Amino acid sequence: MRDFKKYEVWRLGMELVKHVYQFSIILPKEEKFGLVSQICRAAISIPSNIAEGTSRTSDVEFKRFLEMAIGSSFELETQLILCKDVGFVSEENIATLISDINIIQRQINNLILKIKQDNKL
Repeated sequence: MRDFKKYEVWRLGMELVKHVYQFSIILPKEEKFGLVSQICRAAISIPSNIAEGTSRTSDVEFKRFLEMAIGSSFELETQLILCKDVGFVSEENIATLISDINIIQRQINNLILKIKQDNKL
């Protein structure tokens, strides 16, 4: 069993969740049960799936949870772009979050590739 707290990508995911919650405060109140809820759930899903994956005994299962985490990161990125596109926020409001998401996506992808390479998956 792996220790999820030792993974930098998990730590970055946790920081992202905090920033997303801070960002969500500026969104319209009427979106609390819509887009805000979706954004927060997608953000939380990233480090949660990484952590859950580390509890699995096989690399194949760990890789599957990393794939879910990266999927959630793309979902979150899409939702942030939508916030900008519908006029809830400006490009400047999401630029740092998008940059952080892209870093996490690259790190998750590199971890997936390493698992594939190590196991010839």
